[in-house]
Amino acid sequence: MGLYDFTIYDLISRNAFCFGNRPAWYEADDGRTLTFLEYRKKVDYLARGLQLDGVKKGDRIGVLGKNSLEYFLLYGAASALGAVMLPINWRLSAEEIQFNISNCEPVILFADYEYQDLVNDIKNKLLTVRKYYNLKPPGGNFLEYNLLLENQGDLTPAEVGMDDSFVIIHTAAVKGRPRGAILSHGNVLFADMHWDCCLKMSCEDVHLNLLPLFHVAGLFMATNSFHSGALNVNMSKFDAAKAVELIEDKRVSVLFDFSPILSSILDQNEKAKKNIKSLRAVTGLDNPETIERYQRATGGTFYSMYGQTETSCVAAFGRYDEKPGSAGRMIHLAEVRVVDDYDRPVRAGQVGEIVMKGPMVFKGYWNLPEENKHIFREGWHHTGDLGRFDEDGFLWYAGRTPDKELIKPGGENVYPAEVEKIILMHPAVEKCIVFGVPDPKWKEGIKAVCLLRKGQSLESKELIGFVGERIASYKKPQYVEFVRELPLTGDGFPDRTKVKGLYGGSHY
Repeated sequence: MGLYDFTIYDLISRNAFCFGNRPAWYEADDGRTLTFLEYRKKVDYLARGLQLDGVKKGDRIGVLGKNSLEYFLLYGAASALGAVMLPINWRLSAEEIQFNISNCEPVILFADYEYQDLVNDIKNKLLTVRKYYNLKPPGGNFLEYNLLLENQGDLTPAEVGMDDSFVIIHTAAVKGRPRGAILSHGNVLFADMHWDCCLKMSCEDVHLNLLPLFHVAGLFMATNSFHSGALNVNMSKFDAAKAVELIEDKRVSVLFDFSPILSSILDQNEKAKKNIKSLRAVTGLDNPETIERYQRATGGTFYSMYGQTETSCVAAFGRYDEKPGSAGRMIHLAEVRVVDDYDRPVRAGQVGEIVMKGPMVFKGYWNLPEENKHIFREGWHHTGDLGRFDEDGFLWYAGRTPDKELIKPGGENVYPAEVEKIILMHPAVEKCIVFGVPDPKWKEGIKAVCLLRKGQSLESKELIGFVGERIASYKKPQYVEFVRELPLTGDGFPDRTKVKGLYGGSHY
């Protein structure tokens, strides 16, 4: 590490000094609490245990499990070793999980007990994994996590710099395969500072850590809260009734929201009659009705934003009330533009592709050099998202470019092409188009418009079940419409724009 470097492990050491005996982590499942000083000590023991197990700088550490203290400690230990975390989305199918693990070739894999049968079934395809550990003890037939803590804690941290890789998070599948987005120590730290500044975070805050640590929003909300000296109150899985209790009991002040999280909390609170007015700040994506209902109920502030994994979670940010419907203004340490097909900036009010540069831009996709050249062309990260700036510098999201059309049910990324590929495997389906539609629960739902083969019949429920058996359940369509004909392009393919125009109405 150089004179001008600062890493996640440096932050852990800094916070152990600054906030020592203040609580850093509370485990809602079992009541365990860890101070910032205790966290640093546990990280040192765990990192030394991994070191003795042969993990070195640059090695990937795979993790398949729910949020837990053990999970967050692994992030800290990896930072000390210069190892790279590989968190896996447990909502994926076995085939998708196997691809994401194999794609990044981890040397060690941690898994919760509930996923160990799945891992055992794919072990013969995980050629680089040398050892398997239980993530949250006790349970399972893997090696016990606590074995890694049985050492002297005599850690010698690796030489790690801000630009070294810290985590690989797989994004939604494009052209049939997910892409592993590589984020550096610097990416995470710059993101933390932006969140801390924009949300006015301090060591008096309490963050309800309810988004999974395999998701960029879940990870970065946990790290920015840790960065500011705040307490992370961790939920292994979101439950509205438990969340309302925790908000009152722990005086939770901050959380990240994807629909329907916030509406579920508000609905539950109306039944439980708890005091949730400590919840001063909520950020994320939701509909105007839920946002305004939250602000009326608590007096708190909802912060709108735009970002993606590749921009370290955030690129534009602002108070919802400043410009309802907008994503706010570009963040402090980023330049964001809207450009045309020739990468020329467009005037205010005109829609184009959102591009960005600055220290928040990720390092690129794992082992995809040609794709990296394309998305980083002209010295800018091309997001594949469409937007416009207004005269006051507020960014307004306007959908996706045709080659990166995306649906986001409940904050997850789903590419229509991936769902279409599975639907077309059904012997009764001849053609289909999949796209996003307004949805009262998930904000954006998945709809499939299908043309059946002559003489074939099919029920919506049967097709939905067919898809859910082959890819992650959250990728299956909520709505299916069978039609007698589909408008076609000149090449004979379904005309996506016309299909959406004809069948893309509201499903509220």
